[in-house]
Amino acid sequence: MGGFPILSAMTFLPLAGALIIMLVRAATAGSRDASSSDAEGRTALLAGLIISGATFIASLAAFGAFDASQSGYQLVEQYSWYRNISYKMGIDGLSISLILLTTFLIPICLLASWNSIHKRVTEYVVAFLVLETFIIGVFTAMDLVLFYIFFEAGLIPMFLIIGIWGGKDKIYAAFKFFLYTL
Repeated sequence: MGGFPILSAMTFLPLAGALIIMLVRAATAGSRDASSSDAEGRTALLAGLIISGATFIASLAAFGAFDASQSGYQLVEQYSWYRNISYKMGIDGLSISLILLTTFLIPICLLASWNSIHKRVTEYVVAFLVLETFIIGVFTAMDLVLFYIFFEAGLIPMFLIIGIWGGKDKIYAAFKFFLYTL
């Protein structure tokens, strides 16, 4: 890959996309009316599909750079934070499989919700993109503190997705999920 931090790019691309979607939404907040909310939601879903699709392509690039004949972690990125705590990411055979699965399923989840999610669609897309960032971070983290940060932060968008867009007893289910995974 020529030194390009593909794992960091793949991890934070959905987060950057979520921020862009929210910034565009905030910039157009004054010009919205009731009829444009559906169009805004569809635009956010389309943007989410494009961003998550780009993340899938980045994961395919990481898979292409992965050499299955070598053991150990590959594509390792490391930056020192504080003493023994560092930002260290890498992939092995299991993690690249889970990353490919994650980046393949997120666009499918967004596409499957095209006709079923009608309220707060932009927030729904942003929550899924943020969740994708944290899941990929969990699978690439090689430092325990970084893993813990990604794992615990991933509970927030999952809690929101379950609690806002879930089915019957969604609030109860969201709190149970949160308590059992905390």
